[in-house]
Amino acid sequence: MKALAENPVQPDASAEQGTAGAVLLVDDSRVQRRILRLLLERWGYAVTEAASGNEALEICHRRNVDFIISDWMMPGMTGLEFCTRFRALEKADYVYFILLTSKSETGEIVHGLEVGADDFLTKPVNANELRARLSAGRRILGMQHALNEKNQMISAALDELQGLYDTVDRDLMQARKIQESLLPERMNRFGKTTVSMLMKPCWHVGGDLVGVFSPGPNRLAFYNIDVSGHGVTSALMTARLASYLSGRFLEQNIAVMKRFDRFFALRQPQEVAHILNERLLSDNGVEEYFTLAYGIADLTTGKVRMVQAGHPYPAVQRRDGSVDFVGDGGPPVGLLPGVEYQSFEIQLYEGDRILLYSDGFTESECETGGMLEEEGLKQMLVAGASSTGPEVLDELFWLLNMRRKDEPLKDDVSAVLLEYGGPD
Repeated sequence: MKALAENPVQPDASAEQGTAGAVLLVDDSRVQRRILRLLLERWGYAVTEAASGNEALEICHRRNVDFIISDWMMPGMTGLEFCTRFRALEKADYVYFILLTSKSETGEIVHGLEVGADDFLTKPVNANELRARLSAGRRILGMQHALNEKNQMISAALDELQGLYDTVDRDLMQARKIQESLLPERMNRFGKTTVSMLMKPCWHVGGDLVGVFSPGPNRLAFYNIDVSGHGVTSALMTARLASYLSGRFLEQNIAVMKRFDRFFALRQPQEVAHILNERLLSDNGVEEYFTLAYGIADLTTGKVRMVQAGHPYPAVQRRDGSVDFVGDGGPPVGLLPGVEYQSFEIQLYEGDRILLYSDGFTESECETGGMLEEEGLKQMLVAGASSTGPEVLDELFWLLNMRRKDEPLKDDVSAVLLEYGGPD
């Protein structure tokens, strides 16, 4: 059988050997390999020969080729079996596989494509057709190489981004530790009265802030702040506000003033809101604002004076378990200049408590889409009336999670619970 059909091809005088690609010829007929080799080298291909499928596999283990031209019918391992085993090798670059066959049945050709052949040529081979098939293969390999290069670039970019992400993630984890260090203990005792706190950011760092401080016996201040937005910018603002309302360094705390150089007195809540509002508005470039619920308590009398600046209405739970929401509203801090904030008073009796909370509670959506709102929070408080201390806040947060099922937090959740134990 002739390897080439009678169809003369003009030699390519400009072709340099090997510039067109590397070809592995696999055929048990030495004559047919010789004829195809001369033709391929004339077209500029570098040619390696193998007399069997096993020999061809050994060559493929040692060197890379661009094309394989293999006879289908060979003793021992057929071209189809060789193609199957070759495709099972782990090769970084794609190799274009052409089977030479006298078979014309559609089923045989389909089977060849299924095991990994890219093209077929019927023997005797037409030289012009072979050259055209190789040219088509070169275009496909060129696109494959370009795709591989782009994939490598993308992979390198993704590795770089992952490295940057890991760095940012480590920084944010450290930032979270720093933010947590700004918060007081979860439960603080002031005689018979306790103040418990909850902070659950929806991201690494949060924009909520809770706190309590006492300048002296039977006096304390407590607050819940919710900075607009989420993430790093909001967290930076909470760090700044924590320094303004520091319980560790009362000399720097804007909510207290020194009297007779001997002791500290608490400023009135509306005055604290006014000072914070003016400070925030005086900073150029700061677009954040925050809501605030801030109160001062006289533990001797049980009187609590509070200011509510855009924050959810405080919940007062009496000793009998009943719940009422109190407050006069008011604009957030840092939005409008010259705001005159108003305070209001609450009378607590032994066993009563006040809950300050962020809208991460009341605006939390359940899996059906409805918000918790004040009524839902009231039901939770009534159900947990027998609990005390941080256990109350933990139960509230647990119930909130049960409503959301697997939905992640969409907003920071925070709360402060003052439980009045009566005068010492």
